[in-house]
Amino acid sequence: MPTDPLPDLAEDFVPFATAALDFHRAINLPAGPVAAHRTELDALHAHLTALYGLLDAHTTRTTPLAEAEGDHLRACRIRLWQAAEHLHDAYHAAANPGTSRPRTREACRARLPEGAPELTICQRHLATAAHVRRDHTPADLRDPFTGLTRH
Repeated sequence: MPTDPLPDLAEDFVPFATAALDFHRAINLPAGPVAAHRTELDALHAHLTALYGLLDAHTTRTTPLAEAEGDHLRACRIRLWQAAEHLHDAYHAAANPGTSRPRTREACRARLPEGAPELTICQRHLATAAHVRRDHTPADLRDPFTGLTRH
């Protein structure tokens, strides 16, 4: 069955975003060992959740037309969410800006809130997590391998 041709796309900004990340890495990250700053981790988390949204849109549109491609996009989307989870955890494990010391184990275990603006990453994470839980089962999200055996 023939499909309608794709509409003319707006100027593609994804290559610019990729170039900006490469440029950022080249000029902002020192060569020596330095722990990632919370600001950087927050920005990376925002980038991953935005990329998750983009892949979600592509997955939703592609899967009904090309099942195998949709499965691969779905697996990629799951991996992005897993990476965002790790970035969120790394953010909370990183040193606090006021004290330059990491949070204590007790504070981490108690999940004590850190207050604004530190909770913006948590708000973004929770908003994306609600969407993720609607689209994926817990087994999907915890599976070390995403399957990809159907095709």
